[in-house]
Amino acid sequence: QVQLVESGGGLVQAGGSLRLSCIASGTIFSINTMGWYRQAPEKQRELVARITSGGITNYADSVKGRFTISRDNAKNTVYLQMNSLKPEDTAVYYCNLLRELTRREYWGQGTQVTVSS
Repeated sequence: QVQLVESGGGLVQAGGSLRLSCIASGTIFSINTMGWYRQAPEKQRELVARITSGGITNYADSVKGRFTISRDNAKNTVYLQMNSLKPEDTAVYYCNLLRELTRREYWGQGTQVTVSS
């Protein structure tokens, strides 16, 4: 049973920083693509950043240069470092695991990030 547990969300002022963490269990972490998605009220869930098992990353245009995704395979953890936060970054952030062989996906419960102006 794959489980993803996010942490690190909270309330921060515009211009501030937060680091999200997601710990995975129940799978061989190193062979999966890990991603962060977000969903703001009344909006569709969108990709924020993703990192493959080989370390290739991609980012939404809206966060390039401000957010950094990384992974620690020894700790089964993926991180999202968010700097220069803006009010429009306010959303629930979800951790995603994508099995690269089967394309099956798993989701965490989400963590709220609120950026005040």
